[in-house]
Amino acid sequence: MTDASSGSGGFPLVRPRRLRRTPAVRRLVAETRLHPADLILPLFVREGAAEPIPISSMPGVVQHTRDTLRKAAHEAVSLGVGGLMLFGIPSAKDACGTAGTDPDGILQVALRDVASEVGDATVIMSDLCLDEFTDHGHCGVLREDGTVDNDATLARYAEMAIVQAEAGAHMLGPSGMMDGQVGHVRRALDAAGHTDTSILAYSAKYASGFYGPFREAVESTLQGDRMTYQQDPANADESLREVLLDIAEGADMVMVKPAMSYLDIVRRIADEVHVPVAAYQVSGEYAMVEAAAANGWIDRDRVIMETLTSIRRAGASSILTYWATEAARKLH
Repeated sequence: MTDASSGSGGFPLVRPRRLRRTPAVRRLVAETRLHPADLILPLFVREGAAEPIPISSMPGVVQHTRDTLRKAAHEAVSLGVGGLMLFGIPSAKDACGTAGTDPDGILQVALRDVASEVGDATVIMSDLCLDEFTDHGHCGVLREDGTVDNDATLARYAEMAIVQAEAGAHMLGPSGMMDGQVGHVRRALDAAGHTDTSILAYSAKYASGFYGPFREAVESTLQGDRMTYQQDPANADESLREVLLDIAEGADMVMVKPAMSYLDIVRRIADEVHVPVAAYQVSGEYAMVEAAAANGWIDRDRVIMETLTSIRRAGASSILTYWATEAARKLH
């Protein structure tokens, strides 16, 4: 009996390679496409910096001055990058993260700077978390025994949300993984008249070893770990529960973080929900590619685009990546 895919002479009638024959054919039939508007650029700005400060574990990424932040924002927007996510590094930290709710704190100042530079030409986002501002490095307020007080932290998040919205953020990113954070922030924003400010919830944020370089970037002084509030990497069902809770509380978008080791989670969530799903290609993912490329072990440009395509293919509609500007330039 002859296989249905073969001709009478035993040669294959069905030849999938025909659709891989030339770059033009491959482009025509590509199932997944990247666009600059799919990309979100995380940016760090340091209070009082006189010049950009390189982050040693993230080659090519810096702590910006206010001036260089504006320039970086302008460049990204000119290339069509879909959004900018801002992180502030204050000159002084305390137990309550006071700089995070100070209207004149570095993150709020930076939001105003970027808003004046690019306006509504892109989506201006801000990280809504206390870890950059606390001297203990945790994402919330601590009890006397050193554990994070969930509900006291929610009150701080509400204050942060209002000052960030007033500073010009279009979208806020609650990233602390506190129970009820999205609903609490949504109610605070609405009560303050910021009903149009949207929420990108860090819904499935795992307690990952891939965050190391980021902690250098924000000069984290973390004591202990975040296992009691970030998700266990062994769990998948839990991520969907967290996502559904955040959507019920008013999240406009949801996020999976990190991206590459959690593509199964991205796919599962994208299949289950009807809001946009973002994924964060985190600092450790960036650092590994840059380190391997620096050693000549991989083709850097090819791997950058391959990783971004894989995240998009898994179902992410938006990707936070430190290569956003560079990738947008390549896509152009």
